[in-house]
Amino acid sequence: MASLLTLQTQPNTTDYVALTFLSLVGATFLSRGILWDQPDPYRHLLYERPQLKHGNGAAASKNQQTRNIARRLEETNSPIVVFWGSQSGTAESFAHRLAREITLRFGQNTLTADLSDYDPASVTEIPSSKLAIFILSTYGEGDPADNTVEFWDWLNSNDRNTEKKQKQFSGLRYFAFGLGNSNYKFYNRVIDRVVEVLDDHGANALLPVSRANDATGSTQEDFISWKETLFAFFRESLGFTQSELVYQPTISIKTDEAIDPSALHRGEPRHSPNPVPIPISGIRQLFEPISDRHCLHIDLDISSTPDVVYKTGDHLAVWPSNPDEEVDLLLHMLGRTHEAETPISIVSIEGADVEDISKKVPSPTTLLVLLRHYLEITAQLPRDILATLAPFAPTNEAKTFLTELANNKESYAEFTRRNHLTLARVLAASSTNQQQWTSLPLTYILETLPPLQPRYYSISSSSVVSPRKISLTVLVLSTPLQDNTAVSIPGLTSTYLLSLADSPQTESLNSILPTYTNTLLPPTTGSSSPPPKNEKTKKKILAHLRRSPFKLPRLQTTPLLLIAAGTGLAPFRAFLAERRQLLKIGREVGDMLLFFGCRSPLEDYIYRDELQEMEGVFGGKLRIVTAFSRYGPTGERAYVQDRVSQWKTQVREMLVADRGNLYICGRAGMAREVERRVTAFLAEMEGDWGEREAEEWVRGLKRRNKWQEDVWG
Repeated sequence: MASLLTLQTQPNTTDYVALTFLSLVGATFLSRGILWDQPDPYRHLLYERPQLKHGNGAAASKNQQTRNIARRLEETNSPIVVFWGSQSGTAESFAHRLAREITLRFGQNTLTADLSDYDPASVTEIPSSKLAIFILSTYGEGDPADNTVEFWDWLNSNDRNTEKKQKQFSGLRYFAFGLGNSNYKFYNRVIDRVVEVLDDHGANALLPVSRANDATGSTQEDFISWKETLFAFFRESLGFTQSELVYQPTISIKTDEAIDPSALHRGEPRHSPNPVPIPISGIRQLFEPISDRHCLHIDLDISSTPDVVYKTGDHLAVWPSNPDEEVDLLLHMLGRTHEAETPISIVSIEGADVEDISKKVPSPTTLLVLLRHYLEITAQLPRDILATLAPFAPTNEAKTFLTELANNKESYAEFTRRNHLTLARVLAASSTNQQQWTSLPLTYILETLPPLQPRYYSISSSSVVSPRKISLTVLVLSTPLQDNTAVSIPGLTSTYLLSLADSPQTESLNSILPTYTNTLLPPTTGSSSPPPKNEKTKKKILAHLRRSPFKLPRLQTTPLLLIAAGTGLAPFRAFLAERRQLLKIGREVGDMLLFFGCRSPLEDYIYRDELQEMEGVFGGKLRIVTAFSRYGPTGERAYVQDRVSQWKTQVREMLVADRGNLYICGRAGMAREVERRVTAFLAEMEGDWGEREAEEWVRGLKRRNKWQEDVWG
């Protein structure tokens, strides 16, 4: 009995292992923040736009001595800071325009601040003697712009921490302006949430938050209206003295024909993230010849770009070039055609803040390259910019014309309903004889025009099926002017891509398509050697990847509800290809129900043959439901959301009973209508549900990524 008791009380090997494991767990927990889970001192680099490696960019990098914004304001003797969070470049452009105008009109040195360049916590250190202005865009379905993510995460994390519910921003006086689109469910969510947290923690909003609405096309006018309110507050409440706006350059442009041609920037990648040249292996038209519109399927060969590795559902950002006609007209109106290819260097004026210009354009380069590859010269000029342009007018007639448009909102609106006011066309339209604007400084153009931005496209190929090929599905945009439908505004990037297509349809359009001297860019080494005689030069585009959360579920047997209109079909083409590959290797896949909407089966039913073949391959696992908004085969007109309602029994079964995933790709307005209808019939079909329960259930799907949207506009 004694030996038995001894055996029962002595620890065995398993006990030692358990004790050791528990000791390690305890030690690991106690060392949190000491040996592990310490704040990463370089975490900001995930969000920070890398500084440029050449020219002014290097100088800007050296000048960025601190990530503490309060300290930076003291170093630069700036009483005002304009923070910006921008995805497409609009908020960034507004921030620079506003900061520059405040400096010139009120004599208040104003700093522009990319939120990713500064430690979020340092915003709490801004003293009450300073003013902060937030110009923040809401991207997608209520998301912050990429450069706002660090600030957004920090702000929300601190707000949720009940131990820190203190007046962290008690010294902050601020103004706020948001950019959003009311077609999206979470319209201007970012600026609203930032303002909510700031106010809860003691900040003092000097004016109510203002919001721009891109859905109504009023973003520029909304900004101008808010700016006028802001300036009135500066005068009346803060006692700032306002003076006439007199242009003062912050940069200097010098010509130097002695610069070695090999040292010139000629349009090569210099953006962040850096795009790479990708060869085009094929372009074909997807719409039928009877259609008056164009949609392109583009195949890109990434076998020679090993750093480009995409995943199904990602986006590709394509960097366009400006059309020759617009470049040539602008050079002519400036009276600078003869010096278009003269080497120039861009240097800062001592004491001026040139960080923004160094990120916009390279140096040394040429004027032709700047207008073709780096500046947005095809965008319509905002009304307030016309006022700053008027003093340089070559005639009194031109000055009066621009002043009237700038000061009269109705006159500007009426004129732009009949004319597309790019900078070149404004200069040409301002006087009857089209006098050249030889007194307009190049520095003004570089400081005023926004940088050329990429356009994003959902990738329509599967990385599993085609790991070294990327496919894009691109609708070529062309928007007729409201009161002059004979004139259309072409989509910059889509029209650029159309010009690269080798097809009879494109050849027949040569008389009306813009032309582009380069499909990409000239050699950067100064060498003009032609390619070998037998080597066919492939057309290339500049592009970079953007990761997307729009992904297939990990479990391939999960049912899928796919809802698309037009080119929203692109990622679903990739999804179907990936599941087809799984089926091909003997794996089981879940049921799929695809709703696809377009105008007519005779014009724009893209990938029709491919989809019909897919239905046969999946053998009942895939059902395709079409909606034709103009010319249905039976005369019935329907939108994709109508079909979803008609198939509500099947949708409910796949979504609720079978726990499927729902994906929507297309216009934001369509996505909102689909959600409204699904929520309504779920509330109707589930016995113990009401509308509130159905809405909460849908929100739960979104939180678990079982309801995903990739939408725009």
